[in-house]
This record gives sequence, structure tokens and C-alpha cells, in this order.
Amino acid sequence: MYRKALIDLLRENPIEVAELARSYGISEREMAGEIEHLRQSFRNEPYRLVVFPARCRKCDFVFDRDHLTKPGKCPDCRGTWIQAPRIKVEAT
Repeated sequence: MYRKALIDLLRENPIEVAELARSYGISEREMAGEIEHLRQSFRNEPYRLVVFPARCRKCDFVFDRDHLTKPGKCPDCRGTWIQAPRIKVEAT
């Protein structure tokens, strides 16, 4: 697809998957799939994917790093004020 450009963009600063999807004109779910594929291909590359997990802004609950899309509700406080996860690429 456009993985080289994506790697260059993600090396600069952390960004949300939704922002990436909007900039490439695809759905958030499709972009999350592309990021997962990128993560798997990094096994043979000198890069690694860093995920800053989603976090509830109300109770400070931290979600799992495996999920790249924004959750709907917090499991602890049931709040919906969630900060979306951000991703970044670093050289190893």
C-alpha cells in the first residue's frame, strides 16, 4: 500500500489511527489493519511499533496496548471521555 510513507510519517511524532485514516481517505478499521500488518513486518526490519494505549480521562484507566482503535466506554467508570491510542515508529 503506502507503508514507506507511513513509516516516515510515524517516525516524526505519535499520531492517532483515526487521523491517519482521515489523511489517507480510508476507514479507521482498515487503517488499524494496515498498522497491524506493519507491526508484523517489523520482525524483519530495523523498526518497532510503539503504542501509547488509550486512556480514560475521567478515572485514568489504561486500556490494553493491543487495541489500536478508540474504545467506546471505560470498563471501570463507564465514562466515554476516552483519549484515543497513539502510535509511533522507532528505530531499534
